[in-house]
Amino acid sequence: MCGISGFLDTSCRFGKYELQAQAADMVNTLHHRGPDDSGTWADAEAGIVLAHRRLAILDLSQEGHQPMASVCGRYVITYNGEIYNFKALRGELIGLGYAFRGRSDTEVMLACISQWGLVSAVKRFNGMFAFALWDRGSRQLHLVRDRFGEKPLYYGWMGKTFMFASELKALRAHPDFKSELDRDALALYMRHNYVPAPYSIYRNIHKVPPAMIVTIDTTDSGNSPRFTAYWSVRAAAERGVAEPFGGSVQEAVARLDELLREAVKLRMHADVPLGAFLSGGLDSSTIVALMQAQSERPVQTFTIGFYEDSYNEAHSANAVACHLGTAHTELYVRPEEAMAVIPRLPTLYDEPFADSSQIPTFLISELARRDVTVSLSGDGGDELFAGYDRYFWSLSIWQKMRWMPRGPRVLAAKGLRMLSRDTWESIFQSLAPILPERIMRKSPGGKVHRLAELLMTECPEELYLSLVSHWKTPASLISGASEPPTVLTDRAQWADVPDFPHRMMSFDMMSYLPDDILVKIDRASMGVSLEARVPFLDHRVAEFAWRLPLSMKIRDGQGKWLLRQVLDRYVPKALVERPKKGFGVPLDSWLRGPLREWAESLLDEKRLRDEGFFDPHPIREMWAEHLSSRHNWQYHLWDVLMFQAWLENDRLNEGSLAHEPSRNQASLVGQAPPQGGTDTLAH
Repeated sequence: MCGISGFLDTSCRFGKYELQAQAADMVNTLHHRGPDDSGTWADAEAGIVLAHRRLAILDLSQEGHQPMASVCGRYVITYNGEIYNFKALRGELIGLGYAFRGRSDTEVMLACISQWGLVSAVKRFNGMFAFALWDRGSRQLHLVRDRFGEKPLYYGWMGKTFMFASELKALRAHPDFKSELDRDALALYMRHNYVPAPYSIYRNIHKVPPAMIVTIDTTDSGNSPRFTAYWSVRAAAERGVAEPFGGSVQEAVARLDELLREAVKLRMHADVPLGAFLSGGLDSSTIVALMQAQSERPVQTFTIGFYEDSYNEAHSANAVACHLGTAHTELYVRPEEAMAVIPRLPTLYDEPFADSSQIPTFLISELARRDVTVSLSGDGGDELFAGYDRYFWSLSIWQKMRWMPRGPRVLAAKGLRMLSRDTWESIFQSLAPILPERIMRKSPGGKVHRLAELLMTECPEELYLSLVSHWKTPASLISGASEPPTVLTDRAQWADVPDFPHRMMSFDMMSYLPDDILVKIDRASMGVSLEARVPFLDHRVAEFAWRLPLSMKIRDGQGKWLLRQVLDRYVPKALVERPKKGFGVPLDSWLRGPLREWAESLLDEKRLRDEGFFDPHPIREMWAEHLSSRHNWQYHLWDVLMFQAWLENDRLNEGSLAHEPSRNQASLVGQAPPQGGTDTLAH
């Protein structure tokens, strides 16, 4: 697990040592991703340089040093990640006559690419990875990212320099980098609380989408990237629905158990101490149970506890750990300890990111790193097996209200916003049987606004977009911004599956999972030099999950039905059957209390106006309503606060951002990955 960076200088203005010095400056900003070793490789004639920081997990010797050249001499790689099936691939290659000098998966990757070619080799890899591969023969640079986007990779042209890195901070260290904020990407951030791929917060800098190969051909005078998809969620979903699992429930349970066992077993291979995050919920309990079932010693497990009962899952985690016999560590965190993480967030995430569970995720990573270097995580189970409540109640809500024509629904929505607080409460109590508990837990103001939003939607997909959006019209909040297309707004990218819950799951797997969940776990864990592995995202598990009928995922108003049957083999139901709490912190009360002064300084009306990004009026109005407890606007305000904190940090590091008008999205032609298109390019 590592940090990578490098660049291609098409002007070839630097010698080898100058190239290496610049690349070393870039990659050394990623020391946290790779504290154990570093290296650079350059070809001045081609203008290419690759750099690497290493967190040694497999083959701790110098035989695993990177950048690494293939035995044939054609390829040079700098690579971040793990190929879990490298031993099987190595055995296959040995049978073909290959000899290996070390035990690293990097050497196996290069041999695979030499033997089968890049695309065919990547299709064989079972792992998480982001790598840059220089092909000396064709003079092409390839950037490759894993199927689900577990490992990050940014890239872009700055003048005649094409640069890439695991994190934006490495790009900022290059002298040609220009930190111009992309207002359109900022609008997307305000809607989603993250910047979705392929966009980044900076103009001209993009994310390599999951399961994509981005190629720069130096023999092409246009220098336009070429995009090749080697797998896609969309194709997996459509193929799974077209070829459903035909066995019995008992056979499905056995097959899922088998696939998950193998996925966990592969991810338990390491030459360093290994453990697991354990919340006591269904997903993490399943992963830990399968680890312990295949381990000769107690698995090390880690849990963060909170003194606020509504946010604390430590008791449940401890009960599961006791039943399974793990070596369990829990740490109760006081509010001041959790809040001490907040100043670190802009540096950890490099661009605005406002999923508040980033705080406990960092804390549990920090706890685990005291004892282990690798930790398995239960992320991905919700998206694969229908764990989010929106999968099983949003369609029900839509079916109950769709009978009303849009005109009357719009009038009803406007009327709701004009009613008194007591009237709101009365209406919501009468609607309680059809509204989800999460909505009913909101303050009266929050409830009425949510219901009004639902009434305004025209189709199920619009309902979904409303449910996952924070700011509903973010472009109106940001001067000169317009929202570019995303997987949620571009119908060409939607999976052709018949039932709406499955479409929602595909949306989440293409956007929310890679751009929120996996960003959160990667930056939090790598921020403390911890490798996090995600067994649910073994592509064989995902492809099997898509073959399962919806009735094996959602049953009796509850999701993850089949996964529960697997866990029943290892853990009593009573230990895991409980309401899902999530992994959050009490932001609402913190903003009214100990964080109030900090928030007030960032939300100051004059400051917002002078910076020139936001219209201060709706933000100040929302802040006042939150302070008075009339509404709980914690998530909307956290979006603004995390941007403001990031902006302050960026200006301290790089100087003031250029106040650029919104760019024409057509300017991305030839630079950003395609949005939609044929199946071969779908992501």
